Amino acid sequence: MMAATKNDQPAGATAFINARLIDPGARRDEPGGLLVRDGLIADVGAHLRRNAPAGAHVVDCKGNVLCPGLIDMQVFMGEPGYEHRETIRTAGEAAAAGGVTTIVVMPDTNPVIDQVALVDFIQRRGRDNCVVNVRTCAALTKGLEGKEMTEIGLLQRTGAIAFSNGKNSVVDTKVMRNALLYARDFDALIVHQPEDRYLAAGGAMNSGSMSARLGLPAAHKMAEVIMLERDIRLVEMTGGRYHAATISCAESLAVVRAAKARKLPVTCGVSMHHLTLNETDIGPYRTFFKLRPPLRSEEDRAALVRGVANGDIDVIVSSHDPQDADVKRRPFAEAEPGAIGLETLLAATLKLHHDEGLDLGVLLRPLTLTPAMLLGLPAGRLDKGAPADLTLFDPNMQWVVDRDQMKARSKNTPFDEMTLQGRVLHTMVAGRFVYHYP
Repeated sequence: MMAATKNDQPAGATAFINARLIDPGARRDEPGGLLVRDGLIADVGAHLRRNAPAGAHVVDCKGNVLCPGLIDMQVFMGEPGYEHRETIRTAGEAAAAGGVTTIVVMPDTNPVIDQVALVDFIQRRGRDNCVVNVRTCAALTKGLEGKEMTEIGLLQRTGAIAFSNGKNSVVDTKVMRNALLYARDFDALIVHQPEDRYLAAGGAMNSGSMSARLGLPAAHKMAEVIMLERDIRLVEMTGGRYHAATISCAESLAVVRAAKARKLPVTCGVSMHHLTLNETDIGPYRTFFKLRPPLRSEEDRAALVRGVANGDIDVIVSSHDPQDADVKRRPFAEAEPGAIGLETLLAATLKLHHDEGLDLGVLLRPLTLTPAMLLGLPAGRLDKGAPADLTLFDPNMQWVVDRDQMKARSKNTPFDEMTLQGRVLHTMVAGRFVYHYP
């Protein structure tokens, strides 16, 4: 495996032929081809299946899937402040290897991304050091303390495409109401992690029979549901656009479904970890499975999968959260939560296709089209004139995850030594190849 550089681009046009084109936006799933010129999609369709313009660099897809590049709405970054965990450069290499062409950086850095200068810093570092697109989700409150709103309008003009309090929920209801009200005037998206931190305090895993068996302090899923219900009421009051960052249980999904039935501007996301793993995977106190929110029961996992299948869940994210060995090699209750996921986002999500029969177009929609629509990005579609952000993958190729071979700087993947099915072959960003396999 190797990552390409930003300048790794064939001269002239590039033609992908003999591909299985999957474009959720156009409900397209057909044999065909795609032509890239000047960083944009110049043509696409069945007529290009075996025909390439003279002089074009030809990529024979051999029947594999060509789709819009993945957009990951929740990436926790080390830089600035925690570069020993992850840098923008290493995160970009991991993203490219996973077929992700756009990453949205969360504000949980040091210093917190709560000022115009820091949004500008992330954008410049992304442009100069990262092989994929980097966009910024700026802090909703100063210092992520949940007390005072940031300058949403100024941050948005600088390039912030959403606003979040990161891993910390906004407990003060008045602050959250004012944030939603203020953001509404800018049509800004509020991305919030619903958790009543007082009810969840001290919890190391999901509350249930498994936590009792392991003797671990537990957090009840109602800590998530209660906060989510509060937020929905505030959305009803203010009309602000609201996205629940990652929900993890059936009850939360029911709350979101009811809000959508009332035509409220509410969407939700789920991490691929919560779609493919459950609390029993913790096994003998394996800290790479300690996440926030914690892994739930198999019943909750199955409910989330059904939510993806019927469209109630809008976005699937990696929730990429690099943690180094010093904070993971501890007793389970003391270890930091979080797992990396950029390189395994697509392959892990494909388990729902191989094991549970979900259609590929249905799975790719929350990874491509919907996040692009929520964030106002021009990507996420195989349309003429759209950016040539593309992922070519073999949905059937099996591979064994080896954390030591992963491109992310931290190695805390719960999929270590697991066999996954689905391998990214090429990743292209703005018409430039940024990853090739092998």
